[in-house]
Amino acid sequence: MYAEDNEILYLPQKEMNYQSVIETLRSLGNAKNVEGMKRYRIDAQQAFGVPAPAIRTLAKTIGTNHTLAMELWESGYHEARILAALIADPQKATLRLLDHWAGDLQNWAQCDACCAEFFEKTEFAYRLPFRWASVEKEFVRRAGIVMIAVMAVHHKKTDDDEFEKFFPLLRQYASDERNFVKKAVNWALRQVGKRNLRLNKKSIALAKEILNIPSPSARWIANDALIELRNPKTIALIQRRKGKL
Repeated sequence: MYAEDNEILYLPQKEMNYQSVIETLRSLGNAKNVEGMKRYRIDAQQAFGVPAPAIRTLAKTIGTNHTLAMELWESGYHEARILAALIADPQKATLRLLDHWAGDLQNWAQCDACCAEFFEKTEFAYRLPFRWASVEKEFVRRAGIVMIAVMAVHHKKTDDDEFEKFFPLLRQYASDERNFVKKAVNWALRQVGKRNLRLNKKSIALAKEILNIPSPSARWIANDALIELRNPKTIALIQRRKGKL
């Protein structure tokens, strides 16, 4: 069992198959955690209630295993899908596979884990915001927009122009009133605006445009983003980061 946060899980190589991993996840689960997920609006049709640190420890034990990741995803279990994102091989990804996973997303936790741990590491990363943001399904659209946020943080060497290409998407979907879409737009706008001073100014200008959209969601996105992007502490952080490059 996963009794302590610092407990080291060990799964022998010979046992690294679908059934043994599912049984391990089941043994790490806790019904109280399943109830706790609901408080964070993590809706899942099937869940064991495994703590996130335990899933990450298990992923490190397993290592990259694309075949196992595919099997775990198809199980439908919430934690198995998070684990799948952690052990999938980005070099073996196809657009068909990414579309399939995006269409299966059940909640923001699965969405964000897949974007940050798998999708953004594939060769298709910069195509996905345009491919998915236009899809009406809430978590497919969220995935497309979250991709902008995670790439803004992780892809340090990407040119500014690549992120400016996403501005029309943020402007267009700022009026989507669904909670997990509007929060994604806000997140992406803030992260792009914190990359450097040039994108900070560009993002502030975009936020002002969004503020004029007649939509409660757009107003919230813009006002919240402007508070952070104009904050002297944010500007100072950007300047310090520039000095380290």
